[in-house]
Amino acid sequence: MLKTILAISGKPGLYKLISQAKNMLIVETVSAEKKRVPVYASDKVISLGDIAMYTDAEEVPLGEVLESVKKKENGNVTALDYKKASADELHAFMAEVLPNYDRDRVHTSDIKKLIQWYNLLVSNGETDFVETEKAAE
Repeated sequence: MLKTILAISGKPGLYKLISQAKNMLIVETVSAEKKRVPVYASDKVISLGDIAMYTDAEEVPLGEVLESVKKKENGNVTALDYKKASADELHAFMAEVLPNYDRDRVHTSDIKKLIQWYNLLVSNGETDFVETEKAAE
């Protein structure tokens, strides 16, 4: 599911991939308005499935981190307001979600973005963060 959810540099929010053309993508906002817009080759686009968070050992895929937030918040929007929270509160939240995250390489802005993306996805019904393994029978 996260492979089709995109973050576009310079544009707020998240976008769902709808279609591809020769030199552009058609995306739809992941919000109540469902507005479709073109994204051109000059825009920096990254799939949420390609993002990972730094830990002391290795990188953890964003899907697993979002799933951990979902377990902590019981599938609801986070109780922590990332806009008003202090840096210490944000780092304490991250320590609960991912205890061994790299405190040097994961910045406060990264934690804010994680909470913002999680809240946006959950409030719009996107809650399948980890691909379920299908039996190869």
